[in-house]
Amino acid sequence: MGYLLVLFIPLTLLINTVFNALLLRRPLDIPQKFNGSVDVLIPLRNEEENLIGLLESLRSQVGIERIHFYLLDDNSTDNTYSNLLAHIDEDSRFTALRGKELPSQWLGKPFALHQLIGQSDAETIVLIDADVRLAPHAIANSAVKMGQHNLDFVSIYPRQIALTFAERLIQPLLQWSWMSTVLLRIAERSSNPKLAVANGQFLICTSHALKKIGGFEQNKRAILDDIFLARTLLRQGFHGSVFDGSRIARCRMYSSWKQVRDGYTKSLWSGFGSIAGSFVAIAFLFSSSVLPFLMIILGFTWAWIGYVAIVLTRVISALSTQGRVRDSLLHPISALALIYLIVRSWAQRGRVQWKGRTL
Repeated sequence: MGYLLVLFIPLTLLINTVFNALLLRRPLDIPQKFNGSVDVLIPLRNEEENLIGLLESLRSQVGIERIHFYLLDDNSTDNTYSNLLAHIDEDSRFTALRGKELPSQWLGKPFALHQLIGQSDAETIVLIDADVRLAPHAIANSAVKMGQHNLDFVSIYPRQIALTFAERLIQPLLQWSWMSTVLLRIAERSSNPKLAVANGQFLICTSHALKKIGGFEQNKRAILDDIFLARTLLRQGFHGSVFDGSRIARCRMYSSWKQVRDGYTKSLWSGFGSIAGSFVAIAFLFSSSVLPFLMIILGFTWAWIGYVAIVLTRVISALSTQGRVRDSLLHPISALALIYLIVRSWAQRGRVQWKGRTL
């Protein structure tokens, strides 16, 4: 049994990671032309510091026949809305909106996105977080790539900027989680919601698909709004995938251990479906990523095979998505940190404050 856990699981993950790396889809990083209409929807909640960089990134977009940007202030408590009005000036491509008061049955971000979807009349809808920065051809090339593969929605995974030690421990696990565990080419032709991979930082969807499911009507209280949106789309028979967007987009989600801790504490409990699902995730992380290293410490030299295999999954993931390769050696510590965050997320469920709201 020990051999099974220490060797079989890491080696299986390594094989899957290699296949995904070889077949990983990514938009071109040279300019392309998208002959269609695009509405870009951005919810803003206390994003005063991110606003100027965001607007510069949006203004730089080229290669799209018709593009419009809708930015909705989600009842910010800072100067987000006034600064937004000042900086969009009279640019006709931009529309600033004030969000309605949050109904009791909704969470903030799903409600903000739902309002934004109601404003859109384009063929293609793009959802972007305020901390994402795009290359000038990012949206056009991503929309072209989605159409080439006849997909209804795609998560364009930005390069995750990680500078502090806490970020470098946790953030690379975002890409690693799907690179190592999901057969992407199978997932993109499946309607099984268990195979959903999504990242709301940069997500493209056909208007037909998004409006057929009623926007976020079915996911009013989804903390992980991106994952739950993808699952709903799959249940309705639509098809989606994840593309590596590390060459055309970047995002720094957090900048300190406190932000990392609180950010994942608010959401991890909902990611695995139940306490039982979280226990399975913890058992998987421990057996695949921590146990091989512990066995080495205990003197079992054969466990090096498992440790090297699991580290190689991180190395391949980093090379594929422009991550930091040397941080892969710390993967057992990263896994322990994530286990801690899963446990903390359940312990703090319903009591976490995020941007002035309780989740």
